[in-house]
Amino acid sequence: MMTAPPLFDTGLARRRLARAHRAGYADFLLRRVVDDLDDRLGAVLRTFTEAVDLGTPASLAAERLRVSGRVGHVTRLAPRAEAGAVLADPEALPLAPARFDLAVSLLALQHVNDLPGALAQLRRALRPDGLFIGCLLGGRTLTELRQVFGQAESEVEGGVSPRVAPFAEVREMGSLLQRAGFALPVTDVETVTVRYRDPFALMHDLRAMGLTNVLVDRRRTPLRRDTLLRAAALYAERFADPDGRLRASFEILWLSGWAPHESQQKPLKPGTAQTRLAEALGTTERKTEGQES
Repeated sequence: MMTAPPLFDTGLARRRLARAHRAGYADFLLRRVVDDLDDRLGAVLRTFTEAVDLGTPASLAAERLRVSGRVGHVTRLAPRAEAGAVLADPEALPLAPARFDLAVSLLALQHVNDLPGALAQLRRALRPDGLFIGCLLGGRTLTELRQVFGQAESEVEGGVSPRVAPFAEVREMGSLLQRAGFALPVTDVETVTVRYRDPFALMHDLRAMGLTNVLVDRRRTPLRRDTLLRAAALYAERFADPDGRLRASFEILWLSGWAPHESQQKPLKPGTAQTRLAEALGTTERKTEGQES
């Protein structure tokens, strides 16, 4: 069976993340989603004996789980060499089946070439009724940057090169969770808007988060100065607030699902409802010609 060519250079992504940590990792977005993870887990009325943190770009999520009092032991699978963690590839997880009852992954899965395969491996690593909850960057992330670079390259160079990765869409994630074998899948989306003094401050943060271009088909020649300046001018024209600061959007796709278990709620079979829809809505049911009662 032929496999699709890789979209992302995952080795380069790990090297870029390691470079970001050496220079001083920009963790503001990660801290935001770690707080959100804490809130989401707070709505789950249970404790967990074994948890795994898959690929989160820094150890903040694992540290939060360890001090939460709700998790007995946390295994961290890190994308770079890190004290107390196991270096691991999300597409080839070194996990025994049914080992964990909680799996989390924050801002890591957007650069996985085989996302359905990674989710399926996570599902197999969960015990029955184990929970997976995570987030990744969605399709509207950096929409402003994509627009201005596309127009600038078209104007200055007569063509457009792939510079910002195509991220996942929220409507796709529920079906991916089901394909991976998760029960009761839930997805939702949140947009975080960060404001910058200029586009160069945004680009600095992207480098400090390890989120620069890792597409396999990325342009290999340096960015032309006139293209960069034109993109910066377009950004200021289109996406400036009244105070002159520029908006940058980060779309966060949240997803969760459970390893199947017999105790979980099941949908009713068609035709087994005990109450008519009209009764539930408080309306009168009208039969059309030829309709049987």
